[in-house]
Amino acid sequence: MDKSIVSMADPEILEELGARLAALRKSVGLSQEEAAARAALDRSTVSRAERGDNPTTLTVVRLLRVYRRLGALDAFIPEAEVSPMELLRSRTQSPGG
Repeated sequence: MDKSIVSMADPEILEELGARLAALRKSVGLSQEEAAARAALDRSTVSRAERGDNPTTLTVVRLLRVYRRLGALDAFIPEAEVSPMELLRSRTQSPGG
């Protein structure tokens, strides 16, 4: 997509998410029915997700697992980094420290 995701409105982001889910499904050669069966979802749920119709997190997780892209969640929501100052504070406030 030409437009940066950070400048998109929420409905546009959901539409982009749906388009990406559809592209992933197609890249692994599955129909919506096959993806739904493997993800333990209804085909209509897959269809709605691909239209950007506000899929649940569980739907996205199940589909990414089927498409062997679950690792994409690491980039989607990375682990929070602890700042050096927070690490120092936690060490000085711990019992016995």
